[in-house]
Amino acid sequence: MTHSDARLDPRRWKALVFICLAQLMVVLDGTVVNIALPHAQTDLGFSDANRQWVITAYALAFGGLLLFGGRISDLWGRRRAFMIGLVGFAAASALGGAAANTAMLLGARALQGAFAALLAPAALSLLTVMFTEARERAKAFGIYGAIAGGGAAIGLILGGILTEYLNWRWTLYINVFIAAIALAGAIFEIREPATDRHGARLDIPGVLLASTGLAAVVYGFGRAASDGWSDPWTIATLVAAVVLLVVFVMVQRRVASPLLPLRVVLDRNRGGAYASLGLATIGMFGMFLFLTFYLQVVHGYSPVVAGVAFLPMVVGMMIGATQIGARLVIKVPPRRLMTPGFLVAAIGLAILAQMKVDSPYAAVVLPGLFLIGLGLGTAFMPAMNLATNGVEPRDAGVASAMVNTSQQVGGAIGTALLNTIATSATAAYMTAHAQEATTPESGTLLGLEGMVHGFSVGIWLGAGMLVLAAAISFVLINFGRPAAGHRDGDPDTAVPNFAH
Repeated sequence: MTHSDARLDPRRWKALVFICLAQLMVVLDGTVVNIALPHAQTDLGFSDANRQWVITAYALAFGGLLLFGGRISDLWGRRRAFMIGLVGFAAASALGGAAANTAMLLGARALQGAFAALLAPAALSLLTVMFTEARERAKAFGIYGAIAGGGAAIGLILGGILTEYLNWRWTLYINVFIAAIALAGAIFEIREPATDRHGARLDIPGVLLASTGLAAVVYGFGRAASDGWSDPWTIATLVAAVVLLVVFVMVQRRVASPLLPLRVVLDRNRGGAYASLGLATIGMFGMFLFLTFYLQVVHGYSPVVAGVAFLPMVVGMMIGATQIGARLVIKVPPRRLMTPGFLVAAIGLAILAQMKVDSPYAAVVLPGLFLIGLGLGTAFMPAMNLATNGVEPRDAGVASAMVNTSQQVGGAIGTALLNTIATSATAAYMTAHAQEATTPESGTLLGLEGMVHGFSVGIWLGAGMLVLAAAISFVLINFGRPAAGHRDGDPDTAVPNFAH
């Protein structure tokens, strides 16, 4: 046994199960509540305007506090932050499930987001410091990447089952059981390596600027989706977000112990990984939105059937992350997986963009979803691996938070931007074909055709975002260790070494 092997925690693979379980809970909670919203609205009697806030309250707290949560895990210790995040998330979920009115539900959702912002970076940073041997790290990140990417689709499936066969409140109560299992695993199986912690004082100005700036980004794009881009509050919020984040960067350059050391994001490989993950999430979240409506409104699927219809994506994601990405990442440079992976996912979106009102599921939706999952699984695994590779142990938490931040901001932008484009395309289609609605039946058909046309346009834009993600990964990412017999510095003849 080598000295390196002797330092490896023998329980690390058991610990991985509970880390991934916690990450699954955080990711699926972004979508598991969506399908339950109509039932919750009927039960609690909140307005259509407040319906959006059930989703936005979670997203605002989660996106706004991620960097803060990542740095807290560096200060307190990743295992401790992980356990506190689990307990808090479970308590907030129980509060939401027992909500007696709208205010109680919205408050619980915001608390969920706050504790998720502590839990998610702690989970990924634990993975980063526990798996340092190249082959094991590749396998661990393959499993984690599949769950992180497929969790949103699993949330749709689980949300449909719980809502249809139990009650909408169980889409929140289920988290209590998941968190309890993950907490037991953390107590008995997770042991954080004795690595350096971030011992400096917390950067309070950085926390305030980053939290308000990121929350403004999420809120601004969420408001754009409901009130339009010309709404004064939308414009004011997005301008404020830009100002706050610019000031944040200026402060980070000057303080002795910054919340986000710029070395973490200015590295071209990590920066490229963050940017490509964010762009890919824009396309993926837009697709979730459109396809959920397409299956339930156009094809009349029940919530359960609509959720199960996303299974090909989950299967593709598992294959791409564990059988392609994890096996090849130690043999080829990351960009040789990321670039084709994003392109395959773009092809899947292009297939979905061919949807018509009467398109058979097996001919369009199934192959499109499978290719999206296969491509994103292949690309996400090395991207997440690379995004946390090479950082100092004391910065592992905040580097992990940046992975979640890029995805959270990408999801907010994707939902707003693609939905706006789709709505405009639908309106234009209806205007151009208004003369065809000569009977009530033809009017109904025209409405569905206009809706599907808008979805198609939005999905095409999502495909473009994935092509852009592929281009960024190809141009920016040059990480790799020169292989024997090859020239130093040539990224195309390099084999990645992900060990710290």
